Amino acid sequence: MRQITPTSLHCPAPTRRRFLAGVGSALAAGVAPVRAAPPATPDALNAVELGLAPDSLENQGPALERILNAASDSGVPVFIPPGDFVVSDVTLPALVHLRGVPGLSRLIYGGGNHFLRAENASDIRLAGLTLDASGYRLADYCRGAVEAVHTVNVDISGCNIFDSRKHGVALEACGGSIAETSVSAAALAGIYCVDGSAMRIADNRIQNCGNGGVLVHRRRPGPDGAIVSGNRVTGIRADDGGTGQHGNGINVYQANNVMITGNHVADCAFSAIRSNSGSGVQIVSNQCLASGETAIYSEFAFEGAIVANNLVDGAANGVSIANFNEGGRLAVVSGNIIRNIVNEGPYDPVGPGFGWGIAAEADTSVNGNVLDNIARFGMLIGWGPYLRGVSVTDNIVRNSLIGVAVTVVDGAQGAQIANNIFQNTLRGAIVGYRWQERITRDMIAGGAQDYPHLTVFGNTQL
Repeated sequence: MRQITPTSLHCPAPTRRRFLAGVGSALAAGVAPVRAAPPATPDALNAVELGLAPDSLENQGPALERILNAASDSGVPVFIPPGDFVVSDVTLPALVHLRGVPGLSRLIYGGGNHFLRAENASDIRLAGLTLDASGYRLADYCRGAVEAVHTVNVDISGCNIFDSRKHGVALEACGGSIAETSVSAAALAGIYCVDGSAMRIADNRIQNCGNGGVLVHRRRPGPDGAIVSGNRVTGIRADDGGTGQHGNGINVYQANNVMITGNHVADCAFSAIRSNSGSGVQIVSNQCLASGETAIYSEFAFEGAIVANNLVDGAANGVSIANFNEGGRLAVVSGNIIRNIVNEGPYDPVGPGFGWGIAAEADTSVNGNVLDNIARFGMLIGWGPYLRGVSVTDNIVRNSLIGVAVTVVDGAQGAQIANNIFQNTLRGAIVGYRWQERITRDMIAGGAQDYPHLTVFGNTQL
């Protein structure tokens, strides 16, 4: 990739009079408007007519920044006509609406410290732009090709952002929307939002990123309110390794009241959807295909999770409601289809390992799910003494070694297993375990009365 040396255009600063007098005025004396460029829409300024040079190897960043500053003062959008524009170190002011022709208006990062960045601003809108980050380095202070920090109302729509050395889009303490945008080939995550305020992340395409798809994080647990819906996330790797910190399609961390709905997530190194210490999370009506580890995770210190009406096809584990020992509790797992679960994961197995469909530990209803072709356990209820108040009812488990593996370790509390249907569960429908050791015979026909914390009735084995 050719390195472009930033230079200055030496254009005089635009004036308010020039902007208000007419869109066609040039910023610099002796610089004629480019006649081939299409005119801006009536309510926007044409950046080429105002001094931006298309298809030049020189850095157009200073010229673009001057145009944006003057447009911000005047409250007028800026139109980028079709063409390739090399820019570096562009700081976006408040009240900026920068738009282009989708697929034709290309801003190309020429190297430097940052590409497009806003801080302590408001009302930043980018629309219809192709943003090529060129794989060039970003300074330590910059976390993404497009970055906004402490900025109210960020709106990115209809853009194509690719080849970032870090995140594709990085937002800190921002509100707003990222919609109908493609982010690909980011070295870290496609979209990273930390300490956000009710962000909407919808109908985007995130693909082939090094460590994550969509990340909704907080530095401390607290309300977040993001809605992540209708996105297509594919090909997410875990280049930085680990056992689940990276490699997730959609990842929530310490962010409460997040809704994850209607997404299509495939081919992720770890989870399609992973919520770590996210309370009040809803994971509903998603397609989760070919996950390398657990397809859907609600783990660690959370209270309140709904995992409903999802389709999981292909994973090392299906749905995990885990870590009662860390405070993880209070969930509904309902109406999911989980199939083709294998006993093989991305690291050496620990604890219950891999190959189970649904795992739940505390204050959880597991109801109305259908599980088929599960390598080991259809459902894993509790682990060691970590079991309290789990209801397992009206589920169907087909083609597994064990239908339900339930803990019978001293200290386990309160599980009801009722009115489920089991078919072709080769080594038993309902079996008690002490950690990884099988302790009981199949309890579908009796024997649960030996364990006061278990209530088993009304189950059918075909």
